[in-house]
Amino acid sequence: MRRGQVATDGRANGVARREWRAAASSGETPPMPDTIPADSPTGPGESVVALDGQLALRHQVTAEINWNRFLRWGPPGLLALGTLMSLVTVELLETTGERVLAGALLALAVVLQVVWDRRWQRHRREAGAQGDREDGCPRGYSRPPGQPSVPHGSAAYYVVRSALAFVLTWLNPFWALFAVSGYFDATPLLARARAQKLGLLATAVTLAGSQSSGLPPRDLQHWVVFLGLFALNGLLVLVFWGIAMREGERDESRVAAIAELERANARLARALRENANLHAQLLLQAREAGVADERGRLAAEIHDTLAQGLTGIITQLQATADAPDPATAETHRLRALALARDSLGEARRSVHGLGPAALEHAELPCAVRELVDEWARGQAVPAEFTVTGEVEPLHEEVAATLLRIAQEALANIARHARARRVGVTLSYMDDEVTLDVRDDGCGFDPSRPHHASGESGESGVSDATPGRSVPDGDPSRSLPAAAQRPHTRSGFGLGGMAARAERVAGTFEIESEPGQGTALSVRVPLVRHV
Repeated sequence: MRRGQVATDGRANGVARREWRAAASSGETPPMPDTIPADSPTGPGESVVALDGQLALRHQVTAEINWNRFLRWGPPGLLALGTLMSLVTVELLETTGERVLAGALLALAVVLQVVWDRRWQRHRREAGAQGDREDGCPRGYSRPPGQPSVPHGSAAYYVVRSALAFVLTWLNPFWALFAVSGYFDATPLLARARAQKLGLLATAVTLAGSQSSGLPPRDLQHWVVFLGLFALNGLLVLVFWGIAMREGERDESRVAAIAELERANARLARALRENANLHAQLLLQAREAGVADERGRLAAEIHDTLAQGLTGIITQLQATADAPDPATAETHRLRALALARDSLGEARRSVHGLGPAALEHAELPCAVRELVDEWARGQAVPAEFTVTGEVEPLHEEVAATLLRIAQEALANIARHARARRVGVTLSYMDDEVTLDVRDDGCGFDPSRPHHASGESGESGVSDATPGRSVPDGDPSRSLPAAAQRPHTRSGFGLGGMAARAERVAGTFEIESEPGQGTALSVRVPLVRHV
């Protein structure tokens, strides 16, 4: 397996485990990854979990490799050691008949080990080629994680080997060295916990007999010693077996928890990718919304500056052509020239996103007062401006909104209302600012779905563009800003004023009746200038 590769999920762990097992079955020591590579697909948070899972897998596979080696070479090695010790003591402990029987049993044990080794090697090759199960055991199998899977017939092999070791120990106590392997491989070779306990106790009987100077016990004293040693061996082996089982369960739970964390990290990674895609979509939508809002702002600025300025210029030029004397014509010409210069300046400021020029060096009340006075002089209509409350400096956007609405309202009065008096009131209250524009012109009926600019009865706040639609409603009812947007093909009028109010979280209300004049009111939050 390539060094540095990290198994970050259950499938990768299974692949790694099979590769390491295959390497172990061929007698090699597989390289173990020590670090997470820089190009690992896991993020910083996932790397810790992946490293924990990798270390747990390393521990488990290393334990399995060691078990594989012991299961293959442990029993034959102990058999050879027991044979050597028995040969040294054969003259002292065995009769001629016992020697013949021991030789036959030894040959049988050697054949058993050779047959088992071949089955073991074939099983390991098949497991490496096909990929054995995660636990490698049938239902009910009880053993600590990390112990290897074994071929079928392992229980029979354990029983026959234990029986041969018992008989050989009966003949010569030093053959108990061969029986010692039963302490170590009972767990991997026997499938169920009860069988494992019985196998361990059977091995304890053989070892206790060897330790008590051989089997069978010759007298009561030997029986007492044998039973005491058997109790001690049995107690110790069962205690350590239980500890191993609990440790194995904890290791198994830890491996399962790490696998679950890896799956959770994979789900989290997918969610992060989905969130990244959603974030990109939101950015695109925000950009499109910003473009649309900027287009709307420029359109409104063009309507409030260029369109109204050009209308005023045309009016002055027409008045110049109809002037009765050169002095009056020159007056109108100069007014048209001043309007052209002002409109050009406002257009440049709008393009650069600046506020109205009137607010650059004056507060809102002064700018509105100057606007009303100039309008009254140009239209020859009395106009009164009133300020109530304590004047406070407003945020640039709020002040510009109120000034633009006042400009639009006065422009519409000049074009349509035929008013004889106009009143503009700017009111500062605790948490809002109100702009009220009233005229005594011809008014209009807000309940009519359409009204044309050329019809009689249009008020000062009616639209300046023919074909402008007007919202339904009671003439005396105050309408919210969202309801005041007329459906038009061009121009801004009522809809433009309502949109401006909405842009600063304000409301736009209008009241009008035919022949009774019109009143509009704009309420915006009092946002102070910082």
